[in-house]
Amino acid sequence: MSQIPPNPANLRGAVDLSSLVNRAMTAGQPAAAGPGASEPGEGGAAVPLPSLYFEGTDANFNDFLDLSMTVPVVVDLQAEWAEPSKQLSAVLDRVVKDYDGRLVLVRVDVDANPQLAQAFQAQSVPAVSAVIGGRPVQLFAGAIPEQQVRDVFEQLLQLAAQNGVTGRAVVEGAAADDEQDAEPAEAAPEPLPPHHAEAYEAIERGDYQAAIAEYKTAIAQDPRDAMAVAGLAQVSLLARLDGASMDEIRSAAAQGPDDLDAQLLVADLDLSGGHVEDAFDRLLTVFPNLDAAGREAVRSRILDYFEIVGVDDPRVVKARARLASLLY
Repeated sequence: MSQIPPNPANLRGAVDLSSLVNRAMTAGQPAAAGPGASEPGEGGAAVPLPSLYFEGTDANFNDFLDLSMTVPVVVDLQAEWAEPSKQLSAVLDRVVKDYDGRLVLVRVDVDANPQLAQAFQAQSVPAVSAVIGGRPVQLFAGAIPEQQVRDVFEQLLQLAAQNGVTGRAVVEGAAADDEQDAEPAEAAPEPLPPHHAEAYEAIERGDYQAAIAEYKTAIAQDPRDAMAVAGLAQVSLLARLDGASMDEIRSAAAQGPDDLDAQLLVADLDLSGGHVEDAFDRLLTVFPNLDAAGREAVRSRILDYFEIVGVDDPRVVKARARLASLLY
């Protein structure tokens, strides 16, 4: 588990959150435990809250910094267009519920909240961090299996206890919620098609190549399977970024403006971090100067991005028009 870096005085404020970008979130020394610090497992103060689950924004995140002084805050950095984000979010919901108030979950849409995405150095989505005592802690990236999530959270709680953050959230009106839970549940969603289910399981265990193979099989069986087409584009992006360093990717792109592979990979990084327009602009800017093979590579990558972001998204509509003008 990462140690907690020192708490900078300018952490607060929507604008000042960007000060975290130039600081490795795993660096620094652990915060000193205060006089009221508890040992792991020892109960702390009860904190009344309306829920265990919240939406975090650039504007309201200071509230969760305050809350993290008492209860560990888990931050789920996600994007609507990323299927693995939805998959991991469901896992996080279950696990946080099982911890019965010892953790609070804050979900952040990286597209709508670029300052938080930058502050937490979200190289790809989904990514999960935490805040303990006002200090950020990087946890993991990608849709990892549920048991691994539980293992990480156990370590997180130990780190929190070492730093005196041992409060427990108590949901207001929990008894009424329990009564509502007892009411008949909504109908269960339709099960996923077999190859989609296999792809999801492969993504959970980090086997992106297996997921790619499953989506390709689904498309071969039904070329009109739009969900499989989008899933293939998404998991292919994850596979290209898997194990890559954000700093190395950006450095290679800066040093090789004519290196198409470097420009394609940094565009992947932009898109995965929610910088959709930057990704489109980067590739459409280099497009006119490429040979036929290079243009086809860029065109194919941009079409993948259209599937990932959503064909009706205004940014896609704009990029599609620009691509068409370059092609014709």
